[in-house]
Amino acid sequence: MGYLKNLKCRECGREYPLEPIYVCEFCFGPLEVMYDYNKIKNVLTKEVITNRVKSLWRYRELLPIEGEPQVGLESGFTPLIRADNLAKELKVKNLYIKDDTVVHPTLSFKDRVVSVALTKAKEFGFDTVACASTGNLAHSVSAHGAKAGLRRFVFIPATLEPSKIVASLVYEPNVVAVDGNYDDVNRLCTEIANKYRWAFVNINIRPFYAEGSKTQGFEIIEQLGWRAPDNVVVPCASGSLLTKIWKAFKEFKEIGLIGELNTKMFAAQAFGCNPITTAIKAGTDIIKPVKPNTIAKSLAIGNPADGYYATVAIKESGGWGEDVTDLEIIEGIKLLAKTEGIFSETAGGVAIAVTKKLIEQGKIGRDELTVVCITGNGLKTQEALSGHTKQVYYIKPNLISFEDVLKKEIS
Repeated sequence: MGYLKNLKCRECGREYPLEPIYVCEFCFGPLEVMYDYNKIKNVLTKEVITNRVKSLWRYRELLPIEGEPQVGLESGFTPLIRADNLAKELKVKNLYIKDDTVVHPTLSFKDRVVSVALTKAKEFGFDTVACASTGNLAHSVSAHGAKAGLRRFVFIPATLEPSKIVASLVYEPNVVAVDGNYDDVNRLCTEIANKYRWAFVNINIRPFYAEGSKTQGFEIIEQLGWRAPDNVVVPCASGSLLTKIWKAFKEFKEIGLIGELNTKMFAAQAFGCNPITTAIKAGTDIIKPVKPNTIAKSLAIGNPADGYYATVAIKESGGWGEDVTDLEIIEGIKLLAKTEGIFSETAGGVAIAVTKKLIEQGKIGRDELTVVCITGNGLKTQEALSGHTKQVYYIKPNLISFEDVLKKEIS
């Protein structure tokens, strides 16, 4: 297609060919895909986009593939919901939920990045794909890899929620549970990636994989009527999703699909794993690794690969970062469910609870247009709500027994 230029080191600027490499051999900085925006500007218009199938591939000129999409043809274009009930609860006027709990085949935003990564892996000629995961990525690689006919290895922390493990096993990949946290898993996978010619989506394919997250940002702008919101709240694990949504906004401005860009980016983390928000609050871009201890296991990355770049995006946009306790996470899940009928996993509870806190702090204005990114379905993390929901009423199969319950409910 001719829209891709090369890979470029985000630190020293050295350029590399479009190959399955992810780190600069001179300064060890991460590599990023570069595009020819002048060419893209001439072909990618609002009319072209809106006339395409409603999937993430409607923005394919801004994605790092060189042929036709091969994986994840049903992924993307999730709903952007005006959350009036939640807005009333939080005392704001313009609140939207970017709902990635639905539409995607495995019910999380990871289907975006995996669709791009596996398409690229097939372009490179790999027959085996793999990942280090806290759950959602494992599901997505397992499912999309199965449909694409690829051999799959997914590596997870052994302490992952049982329901998340089953949700990978059903696709019959090779699931390897490692005795350690995500950072231990990732270190092991880096060693394996250096030895075996496998496409590790978040290691040697990472520069291409990460670009898939931009589609969430593209969709937000399109669904708002081709304008950027005032604020976006993003749950952060590695920090990549936040940086790529910000990149998406800037790319749409670069090619002329939006005019003004005054969006503030906000990072949301759990208090038990908050290296990015800790750095933001301290006014530094130095990310100090932590040992995760939170129910938000999908965000439990103590040494985030894109943590520094997340702080840069937040500073550049004028945003902020905040973190919340496990109890606040649970309350966030319940608040979203009871107001908007959306059941989110723990990462979504983090995003909602942080949004509430940012509004109370005055960092998000009550008249501003705010989008909260909800990244995964609550069916994945039901264990987190154990003991925190209303009771079940058990009755005899007769009217008297039911009316005894009804009296309790009314009283």
